[in-house]
Amino acid sequence: MILPIVGYGDPVLRKVGVDVTPEYPNLKETIANMYETMYNAYGVGLAAPQVGLAIRLFVIDTTPFSEDDDLESDEAKELKGFKKTFINAKIVKEEGEEWSFNEGCLSIPDVREDVYRKPTVTIEYCEEDFVMKTEVFDGLIARVIQHEYDHIEGVLFTDKISSLKKRLIQKKLKNITEGKTFQEYRMKFAAAKKGR
Repeated sequence: MILPIVGYGDPVLRKVGVDVTPEYPNLKETIANMYETMYNAYGVGLAAPQVGLAIRLFVIDTTPFSEDDDLESDEAKELKGFKKTFINAKIVKEEGEEWSFNEGCLSIPDVREDVYRKPTVTIEYCEEDFVMKTEVFDGLIARVIQHEYDHIEGVLFTDKISSLKKRLIQKKLKNITEGKTFQEYRMKFAAAKKGR
């Protein structure tokens, strides 16, 4: 089932997610719905807060990035078919020299900004079977993980840009909060909740 994506300004996007237990109701269905919602919106990652759930869960599929002509063939191969569910993730280490990449977010449509992140990340997480893993990722996969991980920590990519750039996008952010934006995917806006 395709879920509405929560827009910028909704308080759930600022909450630190709580851990998910194996008894969490309808977890498999929630995960399946998140993948379907992400694909419907042409995203490469989606975190639970973006569908209104303040829990430590996000899904990633970097396959769309593999179609970028600028990528080396090895990197494109790595991105193609990289599909993973992260439950109760905890980033243990971020390493390397920060690099810039133009990021966007399904909860903040029509806003893209360069964000600096470290290229390598070590993360502990559970897959759907709740077996704990520790893995190291780098490049674009690490970046997508960091972006989605920020969501379960209540952080948005717009928090990582300069105050000047924040001022320049202020009007767009206000429009999103008020639901004055149109997307081809379902969204839920903060202003609509207040009955405006």
